[in-house]
Amino acid sequence: MTAARRPDTARPKGRLQARGAGSDTKAAYVFIGPAVIGFTVFVVYPLIRSFYLALTKYNGLSDPIFVGFDNFRRLFTVDPAFWPAMRATAYLVLLYVPLSLAIGLALAVFCNQKFRGVRIVRTMAYLPVVLPAVATITLWKFILNPQVGLMNTILEKLHLPTSQWLASPTMSMPSIVIVMLWGVGSTMIIFLAALQAVPTELYEAAKVDGAGPYSVFFRITMPMISPIMLLQVILQTTAALQTFNQPKILTDGGPGFSTNVLMLSIYKNGFSNLGRIPQLGYASAQVWVLFIVIIAVIALTAKFSSLWTYSDNSAD
Repeated sequence: MTAARRPDTARPKGRLQARGAGSDTKAAYVFIGPAVIGFTVFVVYPLIRSFYLALTKYNGLSDPIFVGFDNFRRLFTVDPAFWPAMRATAYLVLLYVPLSLAIGLALAVFCNQKFRGVRIVRTMAYLPVVLPAVATITLWKFILNPQVGLMNTILEKLHLPTSQWLASPTMSMPSIVIVMLWGVGSTMIIFLAALQAVPTELYEAAKVDGAGPYSVFFRITMPMISPIMLLQVILQTTAALQTFNQPKILTDGGPGFSTNVLMLSIYKNGFSNLGRIPQLGYASAQVWVLFIVIIAVIALTAKFSSLWTYSDNSAD
């Protein structure tokens, strides 16, 4: 009798478990569905659409005309503004990324010390990040004005040589980098979190061994935060390659082509080019060039990261 009852009691439990698993699967689809739909609509479709437009002659008003890779050929061999835009973008990246990492790390090390008022210092360092970007850049445009700006007024008071800043072909890009470094607080915050995650036992052991501050920083601190440094290099490089607000508001790409970075060139071709008809197809080709450059830079950075980043594989 007992042996005959076992299937009757097991089958309902199996059906209940299968029904429960099915409801879990449906719930999972419900939760991930909006994310998948959003990714498809706002990322995948624009990506495919922009590549199609890059192969066409399209002004946003009439139907696209397929021209193959003619936009890319024109970009590399005909357009007189493309290579200056690439050089200006490379100059901006090479100038901004090392400075932002160095200043952000220095601020983080300073704010990681224990002294009275350290929270106020951290707040003041991060405050420019939360201010409206356009308002801040416009304020800096007034500060860097060569005739009535605050920067030259201070230099004159100190009997130091003044500069044309944004009006000078040689100083315009460094001036833009100065404005970009105003928002280095976000870099500082990430470095500060990394510094506070370094085990204190390592510093105590180094202190017992008699290591000095210089040795402690370069033999303990830097290796321990090197994965975060890698992250920062990728983030800051990607952000610098896509810089738009500062050159647009401060110089509009001038003087000459000195600050006409690639993002600004894309905007001018796609939406505003001194009253000329928009060239959305040509601008899409530029977007794909920028996309490939960003992917290449990230891939190279990740490939050679093992040469200078520390990884603890003891758990493997």
